[in-house]
Amino acid sequence: MRIETTAVHAGDRRKPSAAIPVTTPIVPAASYIYEDIETVDKVFGDEMEGFAYARYDSPTNHALEELVTALEGGAGSLATASGMVAVQFAIQAALTDRRKSIVAATAMYGATVKMLMNVFEPMGVEVTWVDIFDLAAVEAAIADARPGCVIAETVSNPTLRVADVEALARLCRSAGAVFIVDNTFATPLLVRPLETGADFSVHSLTKFLSGHGDVMGGIITTTADHLPTLRALSRTCGPTLGAFECYLSMRGIKTFPLRMERQCANAVRVAAWLVQQPGIAKVNFPGLPGHPDAVLVARLFPAGLFGAMVSFELRGAGREQVFAFMNRLRLVVKATSLGDVHSMVLYPAMASHRDLSPKQRQRLGIGDNLVRLSVGIEAVEDVIADLEQALAG
Repeated sequence: MRIETTAVHAGDRRKPSAAIPVTTPIVPAASYIYEDIETVDKVFGDEMEGFAYARYDSPTNHALEELVTALEGGAGSLATASGMVAVQFAIQAALTDRRKSIVAATAMYGATVKMLMNVFEPMGVEVTWVDIFDLAAVEAAIADARPGCVIAETVSNPTLRVADVEALARLCRSAGAVFIVDNTFATPLLVRPLETGADFSVHSLTKFLSGHGDVMGGIITTTADHLPTLRALSRTCGPTLGAFECYLSMRGIKTFPLRMERQCANAVRVAAWLVQQPGIAKVNFPGLPGHPDAVLVARLFPAGLFGAMVSFELRGAGREQVFAFMNRLRLVVKATSLGDVHSMVLYPAMASHRDLSPKQRQRLGIGDNLVRLSVGIEAVEDVIADLEQALAG
């Protein structure tokens, strides 16, 4: 089935009785009752299908995981309480029986950087930072660090560089390293990392997949080799997403391909308009002809789909001028996330990369004049008109 059909049908309509609900029910039960203790024993021991305890799984949770597994083309998924929990558990599962060493992309979400530096390094995990877009540098870093895993984003936040996940997967495989990809910006509509050779694909469900700003959640999809370890960690630590959030995520995912196609189309027009504006010094968008990864984008992404994220630099601006521009926006909302149906703007130096030093941000291309825009599904003419009046001052 095509992804649009999978998004609508996968995971739903399991038969609990003669009547089959149209959508997966919300099952908030913490525990489950069986007719005899022998069945309970078999369920606890994974000898038969069933649900034992909400820390392990639930019918609603299972349905969401089945849906995202189908979208990503994996062997199984784990829905978690947030995207950052998903990143954490993917890393822990990857390093369970491997050298406690990570090669990480320098260009990544600030919270992921902070997790590696403030959580994993103090636990004795070595972290080697590398320009993930320089394959020779990555190969050298892998040879030197002998990592248990390599972690990167499909599309980097917020500079929107595109990683060669196929080549990176080959490098990891040849070195025996697990490859973890944060696929939040690309979504399975653009890239399915497991199909390129990655071992884990991680998402913040809060963003494009659920898409309505009403869910806090994450999800990990992995291969058959890593799924037992991931599920075992989950059973012990209990990061699982609640039933209501699973239901909302499934509801959102049903329209995800439609929303994402519209957002991608809108982003193309917004980026092309921004390039023409004298008040804009630079535009980062994978669909622009001058993008540094344009050849890779043409090979990796479906035709005409480049994602819904655009970042741009206000010419000669500092923090004060950027704030003034953002405060003049009337339609585009000043919100603290991305991926919703409405267009959202954020200042990376203040938000996603706030905890990095100015020098670190500059090295990553995140200047004090950089603005990140998540393009929504509105009429694109209205979005552009709002940006135009805000730029005019």
